[in-house]
Amino acid sequence: MAETLPDLGIPPSSHTVDVSIIDTTATIRGIPAHLFLSPPIKGHDWLAAPIFSFLIQHPNLKRSIIFDLGIRKDLQSLSPPVLAQIKTFGSTLHVEKDVSEILGDAGVDVNTIEAIIWSHHHFDHTGNPNTFPSTTSLIVGPGFKTMLPGYPTNPSSAILESDLANRQLIELDFESGKCGTHHLNPLTIGRFRALDYFRDGSFYLLDTPGHTIGHISALARATASPPSFILLTGDAIHHPGEIRPSKYLPLPADILPDPFAPDPHPLESHYGCPGAVFEPLFAGRGRPVCGPVYEVPRAGKGEEAFNHDVDELLETVEKLQEADAHDNVFVAAAHDEALLDHVVFFPDGKMNEFAAKRWVKRVRWRFLRDFAGAVGKLDHEVGRRHWGHEE
Repeated sequence: MAETLPDLGIPPSSHTVDVSIIDTTATIRGIPAHLFLSPPIKGHDWLAAPIFSFLIQHPNLKRSIIFDLGIRKDLQSLSPPVLAQIKTFGSTLHVEKDVSEILGDAGVDVNTIEAIIWSHHHFDHTGNPNTFPSTTSLIVGPGFKTMLPGYPTNPSSAILESDLANRQLIELDFESGKCGTHHLNPLTIGRFRALDYFRDGSFYLLDTPGHTIGHISALARATASPPSFILLTGDAIHHPGEIRPSKYLPLPADILPDPFAPDPHPLESHYGCPGAVFEPLFAGRGRPVCGPVYEVPRAGKGEEAFNHDVDELLETVEKLQEADAHDNVFVAAAHDEALLDHVVFFPDGKMNEFAAKRWVKRVRWRFLRDFAGAVGKLDHEVGRRHWGHEE
């Protein structure tokens, strides 16, 4: 039985922002799953990594910001340490356009973007800020400046000094509310330290450390009445199995729509997938059924660490679970492949009507299809008959 949902304590507001999810045209293939997810699951050996960015527009204030930029198109301009790491993994990168090009192609003037928010400094989120005017500031999380200088002054840095040049670099202070020359309203959302960016309850920046120094996420108010929110996690998670199931959101007895369906089925379909099918994934790997499929791995001796502070990240994950269990919160992770099936992407539409379109229920358990081989679900029709869903 699910535990009582904690109150996130989000102050009421009549103000909203428009949220558009951008498929950045960038993908990374060949990322070993065990580097980010533990314990391993047979058949889920590689992370699928589409890369999403988010356009946030305040309709009343006529202000626009971008959350993350994906990968820059001129890959050769990445710092040598980053290029060397990509080569070591044997990963394949593909980028068709910079986010600024995608915006421009859709008629969005990049000169109207007041700020770029980097969830963190990794290359698949920083893009190329130089394709935006110098009037566009760059907002980063607390502690970011401790990693400076960037490359080439620091030859081992993943951060490019050229990305920071000739523009205002704003490091958030969640204690004082300082954001550059402005002071925002500091508060707590759930158990996250938060800042009210537009000072009207429409868009909050969240302190979500652990993956890197200064990692931040965001919470956008999509509708005012009834209230609904979009949680932009950045890389606080790399796969939904890090936060689901949870004590607030147990594995359903019957999962609808069926995550193994070749095409998304209606929620009203009588074809579902029994949750019990996945229980061996927990028992066989020492995981409790009431907890998430995966947890963050700890680097062994001599191994490269891909998270700055695992204990801090595990605490962030627990906080995310509290928000994730609410049906009026849509969790949009930067690399969640399941989003490709259901949501409307820029410029075709916005995410604001996700609650009315029931996207939470459609997307929430779709990630379970990643474990088809592990549960012997290689053919949908055979599996349907085997599980008693034969017509």
